[in-house]
Amino acid sequence: MTLRHQIIALAIIPLVIAILAITAFITWQSASLTQDNIATFEQNMLKAKETEILNLTHLALSAIQATYRDAGADDQGAKDKVAAILTSLDYGKDGYFFAYDFEGNNVVHPRQSFRHGRNWLDLTDADGDKVIAELITTAKAGGGLHQYKWQKPSSGQNADKLSFVVSLDKWNWIVGTGVYLDDVFAQTAAANASMRANIKRTFVIVALIAVPAVLVVFTTCMLLTFHERRMADGKLKELTQRVIDTQEEERARLARELHDGISQNLVGVRYAMDLAGRKVRTDVNDAAITIDRGVEALNGAIKEIRRLSHDLRPRVLDDMGLTAALEALCYNFQERTGMTTEIDASDFVDRLRPEASTALYRVAQEAFNNVERHSGASRLTVRLWSEDGRARMTVSDNGTGFGDGRAGESVGRGLGLRNMQERIAHFRGLLLIDSTAAGTGLTAMMPESANLRTHEQVVAA
Repeated sequence: MTLRHQIIALAIIPLVIAILAITAFITWQSASLTQDNIATFEQNMLKAKETEILNLTHLALSAIQATYRDAGADDQGAKDKVAAILTSLDYGKDGYFFAYDFEGNNVVHPRQSFRHGRNWLDLTDADGDKVIAELITTAKAGGGLHQYKWQKPSSGQNADKLSFVVSLDKWNWIVGTGVYLDDVFAQTAAANASMRANIKRTFVIVALIAVPAVLVVFTTCMLLTFHERRMADGKLKELTQRVIDTQEEERARLARELHDGISQNLVGVRYAMDLAGRKVRTDVNDAAITIDRGVEALNGAIKEIRRLSHDLRPRVLDDMGLTAALEALCYNFQERTGMTTEIDASDFVDRLRPEASTALYRVAQEAFNNVERHSGASRLTVRLWSEDGRARMTVSDNGTGFGDGRAGESVGRGLGLRNMQERIAHFRGLLLIDSTAAGTGLTAMMPESANLRTHEQVVAA
């Protein structure tokens, strides 16, 4: 994996972790809220059960109130009558009333007749709670609620039971009834199970949506990266080939210039020197004329060398700036081609970096070459100016334009216009070309970023 892919992976992995962490936090928060709601539901159910058994106990007391009020402490008939009333007041399979005396002897138990008349003071449930003793203590204290485990008649299994008991102090009895809580706990457990299932399903759904989405984004980025890299490699190969082709063309041009110009002049100088040597031995007057011709040819060779050197890198651009370099270029172009060449740089403030000045100079140089080779123009105009601190340059001619397709050939070969466009694009500038049958206008626009910074301007000054 390359560095770029590692960076992408390091960006994606924390995102996945963050999504999972947020999902887990939301899930935990939802579970907490749901758990609170279930606990509240359970408390409400228990409150409802408490209210129910309180009301039932009050109804039972109302049913036996007349008999109990008129009976004496040892009125066995009244006791039997109250026991019969309590036995008849059952409700549902698991709803009944019970009665014990203060000694723990069972007086009434409609669902478990084997307990009648026996003492159950030491009865202990599965949790170690002495049930009957606790009920008696609660009733003596003024009545109240007590929770314990007791066999449920409908199922035969021990279940949590909540009972409310009161005392009949005249007879030393306790009377009470209760409700089984297993249905409440079953509903609570079902709600908890449903909540956990819903939360798990929500977490899985979010994970199945978020993680694949992130992976799709990551895969897309990887594919785009591969595609961009292939394109970049292709462009790099094309650029490399263009550089090689340009180098070969420049070498060929220099070879032609050296062969056709300097070489021929130097050969002429050699022949002139040879002829001068022969003349010296025969005719001194003719020798001086021959030497003058050799010197003239040698001067021509020196000028040709200077021209080639100027084309490769003009010293005036480094020494005097872009305006002077363009003026010299226009002068040499007019002198060489005879074409009327004008330059207007009166509105130009040179704030460009050296490499940006070189780029504009090379664009002008390439434009001059195109005009000379292809346009058939008789006039060339250069305008150099500044607009809002940004350098602008226009090269225009009155030639035939691009109607014959030769400019397109230049672009296709990777030279000419494309070369100029790449030079300007390197500085994020813009190259505009307007070509008609009446002539061609080329405008190069540099951004403000191509200018020297303030401290660089001070140093340059």
